Amino acid sequence: MSKSKFFTGQPIFSQVLSFVPKTSIDRISSMNKADRYYKHFTTHAHLVSMLYGILNNCSSLREVTTGMLAWEHRINHLGIKAFPRRSTLSDANSRRSESVFAKIYQFLYDRHRRFLPDSRKGLRSRLYIADSTTISLFSEVLSNAGRPSSNGRRKGGIKVHTLIKSDEDVPCLIRYSSAASHDAPFLKDLKLPEGSIIVFDKGYNNYDRLSQFENEKVTWVTRKRKGAVFKAAQKFEVSEHQKSKGVHKDRLGVLGHTHYEHPTVKCRMIHFIDPQSGKKFQFITNNTKLAAATIASIYQRRWQIEILFKRLKQNYPLKYFLGDSENAIKIQIWCALIADLLIKLIKAKAARKWSFSNLTSIIRIHLMTYIDLFAFLKKPDQALQNQINKTPTEWNLFPT
Repeated sequence: MSKSKFFTGQPIFSQVLSFVPKTSIDRISSMNKADRYYKHFTTHAHLVSMLYGILNNCSSLREVTTGMLAWEHRINHLGIKAFPRRSTLSDANSRRSESVFAKIYQFLYDRHRRFLPDSRKGLRSRLYIADSTTISLFSEVLSNAGRPSSNGRRKGGIKVHTLIKSDEDVPCLIRYSSAASHDAPFLKDLKLPEGSIIVFDKGYNNYDRLSQFENEKVTWVTRKRKGAVFKAAQKFEVSEHQKSKGVHKDRLGVLGHTHYEHPTVKCRMIHFIDPQSGKKFQFITNNTKLAAATIASIYQRRWQIEILFKRLKQNYPLKYFLGDSENAIKIQIWCALIADLLIKLIKAKAARKWSFSNLTSIIRIHLMTYIDLFAFLKKPDQALQNQINKTPTEWNLFPT
């Protein structure tokens, strides 16, 4: 009997992996000597296995390995020679350095970033947003996350420091630390193009780095911390138009204590009252040219990175990890970021507009379905019906 036409072509998972060129992954692995202790389970096979677990929302190694084994007859389409055993995947998560997955993510970001920006230009094209999110762990891998339990011990936790470009909506820089660490040191890793704008919350209180941003001709926008000292030196007139948008005061001065040796930074402080909620805010920035209401609207763009964190935690398995070691946890987070980048890329290329959660769900359900991905995303029902119509009728050997 001839092979069913239903199994011709490539499964959706294979089409997703087409955005991850195997030759490039092998080259990155070779440069980082990531396969030197492995005969068969290469970095590429490791990445494919982890992406299967991420996209299929697996919460254990057994789910990953048995799920892939169920599709053993389709293995050639995934570019790997054999599916891993549970012990093989566990050992690789513990021993293969997470840094190679960091380099893979950076390679894929650099390769595909030009397809990510939307059509809106203006400030968003040069706006960066920095923030961090804490992922709680059920083991004390990285200490001090959340409240102490009854025995006085805390769960583990990892803090993911993130920088995104507003018009791309995916991380362009990632750093990890323990949950108890401060956010401010992350600013030292940022190297932004001249003319950029960066917005972050009031936890990033590194005055020396803020002064360096001024020398680098980078605009920064944040909020004043409670208890921080601001000494006004000049007042700007607030027009009626600005007042109608919520601007109450606009002043230029120095932030920080001036009566003893302590870092200070010259800045502009804007008192803002939200016309909708009536909440009061104190925004600080080094930019004196943009209108005060524009500075307030720039800070409001910070919600975008919170949506990114919510998207990652809701759509990918970042509650239960496939390993207890710090290395395994970081690998899983890197693979979740890679999966997120790939789905954002597919979303940008799809002819039909999809919400991110719906797109993720439909790819998960049809991960091993043999159907053209973009034709399926354009008209799912019609594409599936056409595929079913191509399937030959099975022979009835025992007619009644």
